[in-house]
Amino acid sequence: MKIGIVCYPTFGGSGIVATELGKALAVKGHEVHFIAYRQPVRLNTLNNIYFHEVRVAEYPLFEYPPYELGLACKLFDVVKFEKLDLLHVHYAIPHAYVAYLTKQMLAEEGIKIPVVTTLHGTDITLVGKSPGLAPAVSFSINHSDVVTAVSNDLKAETLASFAVRKEIQVIPNFIDFKIHHTVFDKDLHNYYAPSGEKILIHVSNFRPVKRVTDVIKIFANIRQKMPVKLVMVGDGPDRDNAEYLCRELGYCDDVKFLGKSKDIPKILAIADLFILPSEKESFGLVALEAMAAHVPVISTNIGGLSEVNIDGATGFTSALGDVKKMSDDAISLLSNELLYKEFALNAFNVSKQYDIERVMPLYENAYQIALNK
Repeated sequence: MKIGIVCYPTFGGSGIVATELGKALAVKGHEVHFIAYRQPVRLNTLNNIYFHEVRVAEYPLFEYPPYELGLACKLFDVVKFEKLDLLHVHYAIPHAYVAYLTKQMLAEEGIKIPVVTTLHGTDITLVGKSPGLAPAVSFSINHSDVVTAVSNDLKAETLASFAVRKEIQVIPNFIDFKIHHTVFDKDLHNYYAPSGEKILIHVSNFRPVKRVTDVIKIFANIRQKMPVKLVMVGDGPDRDNAEYLCRELGYCDDVKFLGKSKDIPKILAIADLFILPSEKESFGLVALEAMAAHVPVISTNIGGLSEVNIDGATGFTSALGDVKKMSDDAISLLSNELLYKEFALNAFNVSKQYDIERVMPLYENAYQIALNK
């Protein structure tokens, strides 16, 4: 099968899922073509994998270059000349919307191209709820041949928020254990925790919905009770606020801000606890990645997080903003070695349920449904 994958090529969960899915499909023998404005961060050129860069022409007439038009033209070209069988687009807008336009352009030349759309969250929970964009979201979903969502919570929110007539299949995010099978690096652990302190980790894009200042507050509460270090991975608009709060609380020496990293599995492997106090998470892929590294999770019970992080088993969940409970839960877990080992094993076992080898066939089945329509 020749599959075109359209995604955002950044460090976000949707781009990572799209990239790892495409790579796994290529290993199985499918021919996979990625189409984006730059090469996805986790994409390497392998057998059966091709990358097509979307170039946006700049004209004096346009204040903002029309990316959607450039994407539609690139998709038209790739589908037609590479003879793709279907398109798998990640995000309703703009990708599914552009895919529909491309589909109509190709139909004029007698070419049929099915479209599978995967909803990841932001396209529904944030951007899509803008009154000016909601009609485009509904239209894009309804005109896709097959629609999937990464969690039951996201499916429910989509159906409640938009005029959707299309059936939505839940296909969860996944872990490729060939990537997330990282051995504990003692030297790296000692670098961040030279006196044997426990290590807390947070990974995100540091947007307001990730509530990174709550991470700092939780860490500060734990730090008052036991020796711990905090490693903050990622970057974004709220990084300055988090750094200022560290300075204000006097814990700068115990917190490391690494910025964006491609070594997240290696970093997670040295962690003792993962902290994710988000106010929006349609799935929580990074929490699943932590669990795959035998790391229990302290998180909110928002969105799809409670489907991944099982309260009282793989970690603890709390109401949004309940910094005290999250801090107390972390302290109780880090203070009880037997309980911690139980939670760490549970976390790994639950993560195995999301092995890519289990999830990929669900996507292949969705492709076949789309092709048969």
